[in-house]
Amino acid sequence: MQQYHLEFRATNTPELLERIFRVVRHRGFSVLSSQALLNESQQEFHVKLCVSGSRALEYLTKQLEKLWDVQSLEVK
Repeated sequence: MQQYHLEFRATNTPELLERIFRVVRHRGFSVLSSQALLNESQQEFHVKLCVSGSRALEYLTKQLEKLWDVQSLEVK
């Protein structure tokens, strides 16, 4: 299985992290590590994920980008 590191910024909503983890699981990936830091104004999260999976990464990233509160996504 391949490992991938993702970093993104997203609007702070109560269900944000739950939706991200659900998308990761539904797309056939597993979360190896996660970090979510809220900015000082508590309006935006900076999220780092390490995921693993045997599917193409685009299968996951395209779905994460479709989440309305995800503002930017980078593969590291």
